[in-house]
Amino acid sequence: MTKAIMDALVLSGANTPFTLTRVARPEPAAGEVLVRVKASGVNPLDLKIRAGNAAHAKHPFPAILGMDLAGTVEALGPGVTEFSVGDDVYGLTGGVGGLQGSLAQFAAVDARLLAPKPANLSMREAASLPLTFITAWEGLVDRARVQARQTVLIQGAGGVGRMAIQIANAFGAHVFAADGGKKQGAIERLGATAIDYQQTTAQEYIHDHTRGLGFDIVYDTVGGATLDASFNVVRRFGHVVSCLGWGTHSLAPLSFRAATYSGVFTLLPMLTGEGRAHHGSILREATRLVEAGKIATWVDPRRFGLVSVEDAHSELMKRTASGKIVIDVDD
Repeated sequence: MTKAIMDALVLSGANTPFTLTRVARPEPAAGEVLVRVKASGVNPLDLKIRAGNAAHAKHPFPAILGMDLAGTVEALGPGVTEFSVGDDVYGLTGGVGGLQGSLAQFAAVDARLLAPKPANLSMREAASLPLTFITAWEGLVDRARVQARQTVLIQGAGGVGRMAIQIANAFGAHVFAADGGKKQGAIERLGATAIDYQQTTAQEYIHDHTRGLGFDIVYDTVGGATLDASFNVVRRFGHVVSCLGWGTHSLAPLSFRAATYSGVFTLLPMLTGEGRAHHGSILREATRLVEAGKIATWVDPRRFGLVSVEDAHSELMKRTASGKIVIDVDD
């Protein structure tokens, strides 16, 4: 019996070019779903993995990259009952930890990582969501337990930051976001109060927005000195969370406020197998909020396919994107 094959982009090693290759099409094992991939989101971590600078992602070469996907269920592995053939789904499903990524026509993925695609999003829009939404949700909801009327400061208004702003708004919090002057308009359009950290000091914006008390929750999406600064702007008994807390930091400012800190490591369920069902649950919440009109996506309008992924990576590296770059896989 002839084994089914598919097109996939394969990296033979660090800093090598993508090679469009015919490889064996995977078969879904127990608990897995075979997805016909329609779109694949491009993330900065893809560039680090490609360069060999992401030991925490543990993705051995040869590798198929691509963490975010959206597509259609092609086949079900034994024991899968929550999806049917023909369902449109999306998820954060591979491209790390030796799991096949989404830069291929098909991917066999753990069904627990998937959720039904929002009906009001295209495949491209859906593929832009999983990593940023899950990271923002884990920080604000799972770790900080965001509630209505709390003051929430988002440090950085990139992909995760913009999702965090919207999630905090959906929970009824009073949301503030600190970034440079060029991001102020986008922050305000999302319904948050913009803080230009280049033009105002921490002491000034704490005084202006919290009567000098500090913020109930601070979500750092930048790391480094920004995380250190976050320890100084949280209120007493407040909570700081970071998705980039990988450095060495003094906890003294946090301790003197009797505040708490949590880290977010979004890749952990894919790397260890623990917590995968929760990722699927988070994306079901994303679907609910998107369909309710409370979460918007930003997709760069330029179109890239499997044959032009090099161009997509180049544009991401040059920071020319106006939104998430997405690859049309099933073009």
